[in-house]
Amino acid sequence: MNQTNAQPLVSHKHRPLILTACMLSMFMAAVEVTIVATAMPTIIADLGGFSLLGWVFAVYLLTQAITVPVYGRLADLYGCRKIFFIGTTLFLVGSILCGFAPSLTWMIIFRALQGLGAGAITPIATTLIANVYGPKERAKAQGYLASVWAVSAIVGPLLGAFIVSHFPWALVFWVNVPIGLIAIAILARYLPADSQRKQHQLDLAGTGLLTLCVAALLLALLQAEVFGYWALVLVGVAIISAYLLVRQERRTPEPLFPLALWESKVIVAGNIGGLVIGATMMGISAFLPTFVQGVMGGTPLQAGTTLAMMSIGWPLASMFSGHLMQATSYRATALIGALLLVSGSMILLMLTATSGLWWARLAALTIGAGMGLCNTTFLVSVQNAADISMRGIATASTLFTRMLGSAIGTALLGATLNLNLEHRLPDIIDPVQQLMEKQSRITMDSVQLSAMTNSVAASLHWVFIVAAVISLFALAAGTLIPAGERPKGEPQREG
Repeated sequence: MNQTNAQPLVSHKHRPLILTACMLSMFMAAVEVTIVATAMPTIIADLGGFSLLGWVFAVYLLTQAITVPVYGRLADLYGCRKIFFIGTTLFLVGSILCGFAPSLTWMIIFRALQGLGAGAITPIATTLIANVYGPKERAKAQGYLASVWAVSAIVGPLLGAFIVSHFPWALVFWVNVPIGLIAIAILARYLPADSQRKQHQLDLAGTGLLTLCVAALLLALLQAEVFGYWALVLVGVAIISAYLLVRQERRTPEPLFPLALWESKVIVAGNIGGLVIGATMMGISAFLPTFVQGVMGGTPLQAGTTLAMMSIGWPLASMFSGHLMQATSYRATALIGALLLVSGSMILLMLTATSGLWWARLAALTIGAGMGLCNTTFLVSVQNAADISMRGIATASTLFTRMLGSAIGTALLGATLNLNLEHRLPDIIDPVQQLMEKQSRITMDSVQLSAMTNSVAASLHWVFIVAAVISLFALAAGTLIPAGERPKGEPQREG
C-alpha cells in the first residue's frame, strides 16, 4: 500500500482516547434531534412562527443527508482529521447561532448550517474508528459508537425538558459547544496528522448532481403533504439527476462514488442493508408509541419506555456482533439479525388493544437487537472490504443509505396509515390525535371509543405489515454477502 493511502500510526494507549472523542462527537450530533424536539414548544412560544416548525427539523436532516457522502469522499481525498475539524467547527458555529436566533426563520437558516457540519461528524467519526482499530476489533469499537445513539435517545428528551424548565432555551443548542471542543482537543492532541497526499480534485459536477437528487427526493418525501402533486415533479427531478449523476461518475477521473465500490458484493449488500434498516426502524420508532398510546390507552411514559427497549437492544447486540462475526461469518451474523427483525415485526402484528405492554416491549427489544446485529455487520463488513483509499466514502455511503431509508420508510408507512384511516374513518378529523389526548378520550362514550380504537388499530396493523415486508429485504441483503467471509487479522500498528 502506498504512503498516500496509509493509515496514521496510532499508539495502543491512545486509541481509547480517540474512541472517546469519536463517541463525544457522535453524542453531540445524535442528541441534537431529540433535545431540540423537546424544547421546540418553548422556542415557538418565544419566537412564534408555528407554521415553519416542520422546517426546523427537515432542513437539519436535509443538509446533513446531502453532505454525508460528500464529506466521506473529502475524507478519502484530504484526510479524516482535517475534514472532521472543518465539519465539527461548522456544527458548533451553527449551534451557537441557533441560540441567538431572533426568529424561527433565522433558526431554520442556522439549523441548515448545523446540518452542514453534522454531515461530517457521523461518517468521519465512524471511519476514524475503522482506521485506528484492526478488522477484528472494529465491531466492538463500532458497538461502543452504537451505544451513543441509545444513550442520546434517552438523555436527549430528559435533558431538553430540564434545560427549558430551569434555563433559557438557548442552552439547548449551546450545551453541544463544550462537548465538541473537548472532542476536537483530544483528536488534535492524539490523532496523528494525515500523511502527505497527492493533489486531488473533488468531483464538483457529481457533487452538484448528488445534492440536487437528494434534496429533491427528500423534500418530496418529507414535505409531500405540503407540496401535494408538486412532489411528483420533485421525484422526477431526482430521477433525472440520478441518471445524470451515474453518467458523470462513469466518465470523471476521480468520481464522488468510485465505480470500484460497486464491484464488491459486500459493499452493495451493506448499502441495501442500510436502506432496509433505515426504513424498518421507522415502523417502530414512529408508530409503536402511537399504538401504545392511541390503541392501548397507555401514557406517554409507557410509550417512551417501550420504545427505549429498542435503544437497549441495539447497542447490546451491536457489541455482541463482533464475537458472532468471528465465530461464524458476516453473512450468518447479518442473517441472524434479519431474522430478529422479521420476528419482532411478527410480534407487532399480534398486538391488540388488550395486549400487555410487555408484548410491545418484547417486539421493540427484538427489533433493536436485530438492527444492532445487522447495522454493525453491514458497516464493519463494508469497512473491511473497502480499500483504505475509499474507506471514507464506503462508510458514508452505508450511513447515507440508512438515512435515505428512514425518509422513504417515514413517507411509505405514513401514507399507509393515512390511506387506511381515510378508508375506515372518513368523517373523523385526526382520529389518532383524539385517541392520544387524554381529555378527548374521556369524553367519548364506550361505543364510539371502541369503534375508533378498532379502526386505528387495524390501520396501524397495515403499517406493521408493510414494515414486516420491508424487513424481509434484510434477509435478501444478508444473502448477498459471500459465504464464509469474516474479519481477518492485520499487523498491529504502533505509534
